Amino acid sequence: MIESYLPLIIMVVVGGLFGLSNIVAAEILGPRKTKTKTKLSVYECGMEPITSARERFSVKFYLVAMLFILFDIEIVFMYPWAVQFQALGLNGLIAMILFMVLLFAGFIYVLKKGALKWD
Repeated sequence: MIESYLPLIIMVVVGGLFGLSNIVAAEILGPRKTKTKTKLSVYECGMEPITSARERFSVKFYLVAMLFILFDIEIVFMYPWAVQFQALGLNGLIAMILFMVLLFAGFIYVLKKGALKWD
């Protein structure tokens, strides 16, 4: 039984050794650079950090993120439905229409509440 897994075990061992050898070679042969205060400081988007990392975000930021996830999940449900459209028949079509109506109603609700306005 183990003979059938032997090629897989060899491949995993060779891959692991290759990864470890690359890490060791980079550590030995890589350039040595000194760590200075400037190099260790936080750098993001080319801007100097001027405020605390504990700065609060607007609730609207999180609402937009949740809406993005919601509409992304919509596509996750629609793609398999589209692939199996003919096999699902009329029941599948009615279920997707109901799903899209509910999703569109939620989108209209979000627009009316002003969750997508940033002013």
